[in-house]
Amino acid sequence: MKLHEYQSKQIFARYGIPIPEGEVAATPQEARALAERLGPPVVIKAQVLVGGRGKAGGIQIARTPQEAEDLAARILSLQIKGLPVRKVLVARAVDIRQEIYLGIVVDRVASRPVMMASAEGGVDIEEVARTKPEAIQKVHIDPFVGLRNYQTLWLAKSIGLPAELHRDFGRIAQGLYRSFVDCDASLAEINPLVITPEGTLLALDAKIVLDDNGLFRHPDLAAMRDVDEETPSERAAREAGLSFVQLDGDIGCMVNGAGLAMATMDIIQHFGGMPANFLDIGGGARADRVAVALRLILADPKVKAILFNIFGGITRCDEVARGIVSVLEELRPDLPIVARLVGTNEEEGRRILETSGFRIQTARTLAEAAQKAVAAARGA
Repeated sequence: MKLHEYQSKQIFARYGIPIPEGEVAATPQEARALAERLGPPVVIKAQVLVGGRGKAGGIQIARTPQEAEDLAARILSLQIKGLPVRKVLVARAVDIRQEIYLGIVVDRVASRPVMMASAEGGVDIEEVARTKPEAIQKVHIDPFVGLRNYQTLWLAKSIGLPAELHRDFGRIAQGLYRSFVDCDASLAEINPLVITPEGTLLALDAKIVLDDNGLFRHPDLAAMRDVDEETPSERAAREAGLSFVQLDGDIGCMVNGAGLAMATMDIIQHFGGMPANFLDIGGGARADRVAVALRLILADPKVKAILFNIFGGITRCDEVARGIVSVLEELRPDLPIVARLVGTNEEEGRRILETSGFRIQTARTLAEAAQKAVAAARGA
């Protein structure tokens, strides 16, 4: 679950991380009133749960209250990567001497959190990692010991931070780590953490991604979910307990198991196709859950072919097949379908599909299934 920038900043502030003064507005008039109270110049920032706001025109500087109202009206009319802007953050504008990146994620290989810092702040950290990996400094944190002062000092020195800022940087890093742990987050980052001309550190942007598995412990954080930022498909998937991510391809995928889903997407691309989604129905999925998953795939107008890749362990292949057929009988889609069912009751599952009367090709290997799906999408 992603939090908006203003929500993440509210959490960071509780842990002593300095942020610019600001509030959220839902109308241009509210933005003007906030600009008058804060005093211009102010920055108007679109609050949407995607990146690329600046490039899309979603971040602007206003030098008068009237300009704040006009810019807010313009930003509130935008759609950024398909998501409408419904709120803007109006915050005091800050002069910047240097931009720094500071973030923390879970390193699954090391089985512990890793804190990362870079003097290359203000840009996409993934791009920095790809082009200049040496610019990112990392320390792994023992969860039984916590973040140590010598680690934050090492990070500060490694990114060339002036000595007079080492103590403040350490306090911010400690606050970031405590917020990460206390919120059961999978990511917490400040990008950029800026040095002002006065020589102070300030978090200009904030991002927190919560681990959904820990939300039962945080009803206050769960209540922050912005359902308006979800597509209808994402909302339906969440309510059904499915892992679903919309992508830009034309081959709809339904798979049981996250690792198998990633492998399925990879092999589709290997054979020249593009997956339209990531969709993991999980283990033990019964016919009704499969039906919901298939409706999500069919709701995407870009989909030209559908690939089912089911490995039947606790998930029975015949149950999956019945779910597929029940939705096909209801919706009657005119799309080619390829199904690979392997495991528990696979022969019964294949028999159900092959005798259903729909255009369903079966395959015994993943490579065969992917090749048939790519060919079917091209043919469509």
